[in-house]
Amino acid sequence: MRSRLATVALMIALGTLALAAQLTGTALAAGSDGAATEAYVRADYQLVRLASSRIPNADNAIQGVLERVSGECPQAGANSPQDPESTQLSNEVIGAMVTSAIHGELPAIRAFIRVASPLRWSNRGLTSTIQRYVTRLRTLASLGEPALCADVRAWAASGYRALGSGTVSFDARFFPSWTTPAWVAIGELPAALAHYESGALRSLAGRASAREEELTEFEAGEVETWGKIMSALELWP
Repeated sequence: MRSRLATVALMIALGTLALAAQLTGTALAAGSDGAATEAYVRADYQLVRLASSRIPNADNAIQGVLERVSGECPQAGANSPQDPESTQLSNEVIGAMVTSAIHGELPAIRAFIRVASPLRWSNRGLTSTIQRYVTRLRTLASLGEPALCADVRAWAASGYRALGSGTVSFDARFFPSWTTPAWVAIGELPAALAHYESGALRSLAGRASAREEELTEFEAGEVETWGKIMSALELWP
């Protein structure tokens, strides 16, 4: 009888310990999720705050791309076909615009990457989403502005039969596929983060979202400049 009671007591004790461990693990995960979320939201806000404040600088940089093309290689793609290679050069035009626009934000982008890279959540899907974003942003920050005039001229010199090595190497990193381009917006707040946000942090995330909207509107407005660059070069997307 005593042996049976001892066994029952041991089972209860083990069950209690297992439950305590489970609750402790849950509490630690919740704390880790909250800390990761706070670090991420604050880093995102600092990035988009700076980027939105520098919109005029970014616009000037993009207009500089148009001015260089118009002055250095107008009509470099005259009589060029509209085919997959012209699409790659169109991607390079976008890349020239983007890399020139973010040049002044590179220190802030790299600071954001340093904070966001090690962050993990108990929600694996959220972790994957953020780490994919960080990877794409890291690639974008590592790209220099392509030699657009030289690359269009190289294509023309081949009789529009082969892209130059500059276009091939740049596009391989900037736009490897439609599903995983390095071209990514500045600022990313996945909806799943809201689950871990406190009241104060939720307010900060709201301010970050407002700055991200400003950046999105700016990017949409630059579609017209892209069209002007393509026209100056006489390229078809």
